[in-house]
Amino acid sequence: MPPPAPAEEAGLTRERVFDAVKAVAAVSLALFSLYSAIFGVFQDMVQKGTHLALVLLIVFLVSGRRRDADSAVWRPIADLCLMAGAFAVVFYHVVFYEAVANRWGELAEWEYWLAIGCIAALLEATRRTIGWAIVILALVFLLYALLGPHLPGMLAHRGYSLERVLSQLYLGGGGIFGTPLGVSATFVILIIIYGAFLEHSGAGRVLMDVATGATGRSRGGPAKASVVGSSLMGMISGTAVANVLTTGTISIPLMKRNGYQPHVAGAVEAVASTGGQLMPPVMGAAAFIMADMIERPYLDIARAAIIPAVLYYVVLFAVVHLEAVKRGIPVLDRAELPGVAATLRTGGHLLLSLPVFVYLLLIGYSVMYAAFWAVVVAIGVSFLRRSSRLTPRRFVAALVSSVEAVIPVAVACATAGIIIGVISLTGLGLKFSTLVVTVSGGNLLAALVLTMIASLILGMGLPTAAAYILVATLVAPALVEMGVDLLAAHLFVFYGAMLSSITPPVALAAYAAAGLADANPMRIALTAVSFGTAAFVVPLFFVYDTALIGAGAAPEVGIAAGTGIAGALCIAATIQGWALMRTRWLERGAFAIAAVCLISPSPQADLAGIGLALAALIPQYLRRRRTSRAPRAGK
Repeated sequence: MPPPAPAEEAGLTRERVFDAVKAVAAVSLALFSLYSAIFGVFQDMVQKGTHLALVLLIVFLVSGRRRDADSAVWRPIADLCLMAGAFAVVFYHVVFYEAVANRWGELAEWEYWLAIGCIAALLEATRRTIGWAIVILALVFLLYALLGPHLPGMLAHRGYSLERVLSQLYLGGGGIFGTPLGVSATFVILIIIYGAFLEHSGAGRVLMDVATGATGRSRGGPAKASVVGSSLMGMISGTAVANVLTTGTISIPLMKRNGYQPHVAGAVEAVASTGGQLMPPVMGAAAFIMADMIERPYLDIARAAIIPAVLYYVVLFAVVHLEAVKRGIPVLDRAELPGVAATLRTGGHLLLSLPVFVYLLLIGYSVMYAAFWAVVVAIGVSFLRRSSRLTPRRFVAALVSSVEAVIPVAVACATAGIIIGVISLTGLGLKFSTLVVTVSGGNLLAALVLTMIASLILGMGLPTAAAYILVATLVAPALVEMGVDLLAAHLFVFYGAMLSSITPPVALAAYAAAGLADANPMRIALTAVSFGTAAFVVPLFFVYDTALIGAGAAPEVGIAAGTGIAGALCIAATIQGWALMRTRWLERGAFAIAAVCLISPSPQADLAGIGLALAALIPQYLRRRRTSRAPRAGK
């Protein structure tokens, strides 16, 4: 092999330098976060400033590394300048936090330019990381703050100077360095670090093998394994796209090999992975942001999510079973399946940190503290077997991958801070709430539908956390004003933000699954929406009946859960047009109405739903008996 050309050598050297600096920055951020978890969080601006400064540095480092040898000379130089500038304008808060705090938001002359640089660098980093959607929204809100007096009707406000806007966004606790970034810099990064250690020790593979072994011998086993595995993996990744790219690499090829059509395999994985953010005990990043926004313990959020999450996965599990029955998909050969007992015997130790995490939460410790000790346990138990041992190389790789995973959340939260800063400065939130109440005519159902639509539109192309922040700030207050329970209102918004991952035209989870399934992403998204119907329906009902989110006496909650599961099965039969056998149109309609009745809060509606479900099932049962006896009669 000829020696590499000088240009190639220079490129390799530059890549190594970029990789080394990125690794140092990522490990520094991860260790800083772990230190904060055990010894206490630093002052607000120090914690958030260090977090964002290192995140921006890594974003521009990664961009600089990707420049190939044919790039214009100025581009790597521009990347380096952006990297240095972005780090400096954010880290300024860390170095001079006392001086900044003592001025109570008054902008010094040089800070005017630092603020402009910070906003520009943040928006460019966001564009490079998650695209244009939230960048354009942020720019629109900035223009709104500056052009208020020239706007029509109720949108108008008195207007603010550029200096006042910059002060709000750069120095104020309600701007870039507000609550969303604070949650990213504390709870979210610790959970993601914990998930990275689970993944790098092999716990993710153990969960998938357990799911595959447990469901593989039933009809449609690979799809059921995807449902179970993705719900469990949600505890590790917490984001729909990351979930698809981990479990999907195993489940989608297995589903296709078993006979599922490519777009169906992709849709099953997209829906299952999206719902992973709902699954307690460790939900997605948006759940931690919600806990902070409504000032409720995270355990309250997790407890409220249990029944809706069960209903979500019951529908999906039933849908994939009925799909397998309809298509005549065979049962997998036992030889293809991992044994559950053998998997737990060889890898079960890797899951021991999960009960530690849950126990610490239950006895009242903070999420950060619980996550820190869960990380310690995950590292410790990995040494029980040579194959799972977290060697120094794997340890560093886990820290680096965790920071890579938190980058989209961090930049989205910081950019969402721009929008929230403008909303609080101009009073737009109150105006938007008034608009929702006015347009809905005071009708709660209409307001809920408008909120869901707003969630899906604002969430297009955004991570769930960013979409939740936007809609919760703008619309959730209107629902609360109309009498909706605070937790129910925010959980409703959370559902809408989450579902934007599978809703066309920009369905991030569907696009991620399309690459693995080799199928049309739009077809996957449309199929995913039908499979995820429960997630569009159930939130409407838990707003009216808070027993579905665990509020109320135990018998009331138990009845709500039982009738909800029955309704979920009726939803599955409606989606697939199949129950005991193919449904006729009248039977399908009866299942649809029964589903609505069973999930609704009224006892009379529950009885009607049971009656309708039986009215659809009994003819099916009789037809199936006649069909099964027909061949014998002909003998």
